[in-house]
Amino acid sequence: MNSYVHSVVLDESKCTGCTTCMKHCPTEAIRVHNGKAKIDHERCIDCGECIRNCTHQAKRSKYDTLDDIKKYKYKVALPAPALFAQFDNLEDLDYVLQGLIDIGFDDVFEVAKGAEFVSAYTRMYLQTEGIKKPVISTACPVTTRLVILRFPFLKDNLMPLLPPMEVAATMAREKALMENPGLKSEDIGICFISPCPAKVSYVRNGFGQYKSEVDVVVSISEVYFKLINVMDRDKSPGISSTAGRIGLSWAMCGGEASALFSDKIIAADGVRNVISVLEQIENGNIPQVDFVELNACPGGCVGGVLAMENPFVAKNRLHTLRRYMPVSLNKENSDYIPEKYFFTDLPNYNPLNRLSDNIGESMRLMARIQALRKELPGIDCGTCGAPTCRAFAEDIVMGNADQNDCIIAYKEIIQKYIRDYSDKDTAGGEESEGK
Repeated sequence: MNSYVHSVVLDESKCTGCTTCMKHCPTEAIRVHNGKAKIDHERCIDCGECIRNCTHQAKRSKYDTLDDIKKYKYKVALPAPALFAQFDNLEDLDYVLQGLIDIGFDDVFEVAKGAEFVSAYTRMYLQTEGIKKPVISTACPVTTRLVILRFPFLKDNLMPLLPPMEVAATMAREKALMENPGLKSEDIGICFISPCPAKVSYVRNGFGQYKSEVDVVVSISEVYFKLINVMDRDKSPGISSTAGRIGLSWAMCGGEASALFSDKIIAADGVRNVISVLEQIENGNIPQVDFVELNACPGGCVGGVLAMENPFVAKNRLHTLRRYMPVSLNKENSDYIPEKYFFTDLPNYNPLNRLSDNIGESMRLMARIQALRKELPGIDCGTCGAPTCRAFAEDIVMGNADQNDCIIAYKEIIQKYIRDYSDKDTAGGEESEGK
């Protein structure tokens, strides 16, 4: 079993035990006990919903800083397409690219360029005979981890292509080695500028047996303030963008799917909508489609918690930027997908609904959970420290909670005791009066 390193962490000193994060967690990975939240790392998918909704800033993401890239001789920036949507009145991507050079990078390789190659490869992959459809995009690491944890029967639907970040990182390293013969691979630091914590976790954990080509992951929010100080729009930038409308559109929900030039597609954003679509696919209650794009963040990557701008404002800016851009500046000339852009295996995680490795024991535990669930109030108030009565019943059966933690049930026990005591007291008084 893999030891998964998470990027979403809890600062207990700021936690008040208010249960807001617990109620918003889509995988029920949070419990509140003794006035503090606790994260179940086997259930956490690093979606950032707890960061987004915590009013006390007790949840945060762990990521690298720009200082971490300084140890490399040759530093390459990998800006996510969402980075360009953070700047007001930006008319040319080149100002951002030049700004990255000005803050200390030796080269810039746009993830949007890698996205255009992935779009071309996806069109090829969808024409392959025998693949299981609908094909589910693996560009969003939250969705991929969610499928493996909660919808293991859909694993064969996952597209076995590396995401644009990895394709761009591979290409960036090859380009740096070709243009600088004196460099070794370990001299080159690839720095991805990320809109979300899940990308940080992806890089730190790898994917199955695949080790990420990215060396450092920093947040868009950190880079944004650095760029604001150096971007000079009165001067002509010295570097030109190599991405088109297709690549930039990957920052928004629907951008990846629209690049496939097909009507048999579905795109959804927001982690709860993602879960809803996956449930429909699993149950066979979805129209026949070839491809499904699922983005955990609202609006797509522009809605990541490590970004700066409101996702709706960011989407509007991207539409403005796309207006005068070419459709694509990158064309895949080969008629096959290079083997290096496939991943060969999936990570091994414990499915969320597995109560035991023994099927008989799992069924016995499930029966106990269902029986106990009927005894609970069913109002999902969260005062027990679990998000739902169903989750609380499972916690009790698995030995992680006590039934007396249910305030409603405990209140009824106390009220019954008071009633019984009052009845006995009344009966004793009547008996005394008779004597």
